[in-house]
This record gives sequence, C-alpha cells and structure tokens, in this order.
Amino acid sequence: MTIFAPFATAWSKRYSPRVIVASGGLLFAISSILASFSQRLWQFQLTQGLLLGVATCLAYMTAVTVAPTWYSTRRGVAMGIILSGTGIGGLVWAPAIHAMSNHIGFRNALRLSGSLSGALIIGGSIVLDWDPTTKARLEAERLRQPRATLWQVPLIDWRTAKTRKFVLQLLGSSLQSAAYYTPIFFFSTYARTLGFSSTTGANFIAINNACNAIGKIVIGLIADRYGRLNTLFAATAISSIACFALWLPSNLSLNNETSRSLFIAYSVLYGFFASAFVSLFPTSLVELFGPAHFAGVNGALYMARGLATLVGTPTAGLLIRSSGDGQMPDSYWRTTLMVGSLLGGASVAILWVTVDAKRVIGRI
Repeated sequence: MTIFAPFATAWSKRYSPRVIVASGGLLFAISSILASFSQRLWQFQLTQGLLLGVATCLAYMTAVTVAPTWYSTRRGVAMGIILSGTGIGGLVWAPAIHAMSNHIGFRNALRLSGSLSGALIIGGSIVLDWDPTTKARLEAERLRQPRATLWQVPLIDWRTAKTRKFVLQLLGSSLQSAAYYTPIFFFSTYARTLGFSSTTGANFIAINNACNAIGKIVIGLIADRYGRLNTLFAATAISSIACFALWLPSNLSLNNETSRSLFIAYSVLYGFFASAFVSLFPTSLVELFGPAHFAGVNGALYMARGLATLVGTPTAGLLIRSSGDGQMPDSYWRTTLMVGSLLGGASVAILWVTVDAKRVIGRI
C-alpha cells in the first residue's frame, strides 16, 4: 500500500493527479475480480496482495500528497476531515464484507466490493488537483524535463535526507508503522479468544474505525490550536500507554469479564488516538520541509512505513505463535509489548524532532 509511494508521488507530479487516482481505482477493481478466481495462495498474493496494494497506493498516496498543499492555518482539521474517510470506510466495510462473505461467498464478495470500490475511487478522482501555486511550479518543472520516462523517479534531495529532522521522522514513522496496523489486524481473532463471536469480532474493527474517524477530526482541531507536532507526540504517546494500561492487562487477566471490558476500552482509545498519526503526519512534513520538498519526502517516508509494516505485522504473528496456539488471550502478551514499545519509541522520535523544530523555526 505504501512501498510503491515514490512512484505514486512522482507520477502525481508529472501527470494529472486525476489520472493517477483513476488508474488506481481501475486497477483496484481488476485486481479484486482476478483475486476472486484465484485457487492457490501465490495467486492471492499476486492479485489481492501485490496488485491491490499498488492500486491502493496510487489512489491513497496521490490524495495525501495533493491535499495538504491546499491548506495552511486549518491544515490539521482539514486533513482530519479528509482522512476520516479511512475510518468511515472501515466502519462500513468490516461488517459489510463479513455479511457478504456469509451470504454470497467470499468470491462474489470480492467481485462486488472491488467493483464498487473501484467506481468510488474513480468518482473521487474527478475533484482532485494540485493547488494553483504548486500546479504552476510543477508545470515549470515539466518544461525543464520534457523527456522524463514513466519509471524515472526523482530521488529525495540528498541535503534534505541528511538533516536530523528527516532522520528522526524516518525513525519515528517507521516505528509507528511497524506497530500501527498490528492491533487492527488481530482485533477480530483476539476478540474470539475472549468468547466473542466472529460477527462481534468484525464489529470491533468497525468500532475502532468509527473512533478512528472521530479522532482524526477532533485531534486535527486540537493540533491547529496547540501545534501539529505537539499533538502528534501526545496522541502517539497515549496510544503507547493504552497498550500497556489496557490491552496487556486484558491479555493477562484471569477474569474474562475484566478482559472483555479492558479490550473494549482499548479498542475505543486506540482507534481515537493512534489514527491521529495518519492525518497529522503529512501536515507536519509540509511544515518541516516546505511545499517544494514535500512530495519527495512524503514518498520516501511512506515507502519506509510500508517496509516497516511488512516487518512488524508478521513479527507480531510469530510472537503470538511462540506464546501459545493463539486461542487464548495470554498468547498475545508479547505482541502487545512489542506494539506498545514501538509506539513509545516513535513518541520519543517525534518529541525530539518537535524540540529541534521549536529551536530552529519556533512553534509548529
């Protein structure tokens, strides 16, 4: 979903963002339909893994690269509202796909959801474009490089890559990404270890995404008032604390009702605060590196986030297996410690870059 980010951001600068997002929508539908005919694991990995991942990257990365440049003083809440769509999508799709799979089978569910999603993405592409200032600058760049090929992706400026703020953002975003998706991927299976049904397990994902959508908007409002990096640090730190204070006791409690209550509280709190990173991260990059360097930096850092996710979530699965058969809550305690520790490390990196930014350019 994000490893392909440097290509998506480069193409969005070279061609119309509408074309890139619409291409992502078309590929999304095609890959989902192809996946529905798969019979072997490698076929699912190729279609629903690789192709669908590239399709998502083309649509998502173009949107989060174009959108922040339109806003300034209200950038935090603007991106919160825009990216709350990821939470609303999860709120709708988690129970919808579960119901479709039960009633029409997973193959038809893939065909229906993929076709509908592709149409929605293509529809959304119609309104997407660069802000006038950035558009004029990019047109001037295209005139200077008229023969750039499709696979020619400009590398991030070396002077920017060597700065401490870039290294700290690279560290913080990678640690956060390695942890961020893990609880979401395991919400349903963990809920079943507590005695919840598979339907209720899917609803936990929906609850988390509802809090995700609300959190992005509310925290965006707070960020515009108290500083985006300050708020990014606080939200990430609270996400880390929630793992140790709520999910870990839920893993280890001998009282099933207590474990259930703690997990419900964790689902709500984690959804509300952890999601803030997704909306505030691009806004902080615009302010730290400026609009001219934003697209290149954004692509490079999101590629790093994708690589970190590729390591973090499988590692979490191995830790669950090493702690038991995954059928009991206490099988998850090592994964919980990993997630909490990674988010804690990301908080430290964000705090460091915040202090550096204040020292150099004042309050952000």
